[in-house]
Amino acid sequence: MFHDLCYTRIDMQTDFFSEGRASWSTWAEFLRRRGLEGLAAWALEAAGPLTVLGAQALYLGSPLIRPAWSDGQVEALAGLLEDHDEALAFAAFLREEMPS
Repeated sequence: MFHDLCYTRIDMQTDFFSEGRASWSTWAEFLRRRGLEGLAAWALEAAGPLTVLGAQALYLGSPLIRPAWSDGQVEALAGLLEDHDEALAFAAFLREEMPS
């Protein structure tokens, strides 16, 4: 039973990350249109563990954000900020997407 519980949790984490990564292109385009992709990549890399505070701010501010963003987008962005490796992966994604 414990093995099944662990397996299910891993599957749920994998699904969460794949759903979050599906939004990366949309977020990158949003940042690119405003010329903020470099700043966002730098902030994600430089903030380190402080990104968890950003995730908490998103959760607290979600009632104000939800009219503009869907529940899934807020959850995906907060999840990205909570996971340092995912934040760094998104920063690398932004840097790869920047025009030369």
